[in-house]
Amino acid sequence: MEYMNTASTSAPPASATASIPAAPAQEPRWLTDEQQRVWRTYLDAVTLLEDHLDRQLQRDAGMPHIYYGLLVKLAESSHRRLRMTELAMYAKITRSRLSHAIARLEKNGWVRREDCPDDKRGQFAVLTDAGVEVLKQTAPGHVEAVRQAMFDRLTEEQQKALGEIMRIVAEGLQPTEAGADLPWLR
Repeated sequence: MEYMNTASTSAPPASATASIPAAPAQEPRWLTDEQQRVWRTYLDAVTLLEDHLDRQLQRDAGMPHIYYGLLVKLAESSHRRLRMTELAMYAKITRSRLSHAIARLEKNGWVRREDCPDDKRGQFAVLTDAGVEVLKQTAPGHVEAVRQAMFDRLTEEQQKALGEIMRIVAEGLQPTEAGADLPWLR
């Protein structure tokens, strides 16, 4: 849980101190009241948006939003195929979670795996014709759900600002050093 420094106290609530590790040498940079409000509003919005899109896709195609994103990425890729490690990177998920998702998509006949000819351990995920069809049937409803939930509520200026803000946040969270602890490397 995130804590903030309020005007009346310089530490987190007493009930929270038991779970906080020993204090570092310098005082934490607590969120201001406004930053706390923005942070919690962001969390609420992301959670509600993801739930909204999951429910729409479960209703229309029997799949969660993450699976739809995998199918879309494969559809946009050359020859409708990507190495599994690349697909995990695009989806920002662990290789284990991707493997489970691909197994479910294979069961539906929407994706198949193929061995990589130049790497005995590597595999490709390949979008099947049935996968293309499910995307064609599902995409219009999904795009409408995204439009209604987000873009119809924002002005063009707000859309641009949100895009720029999210780009900055995403870039800052993708370290470039070798050995970074990123989901698709786990």
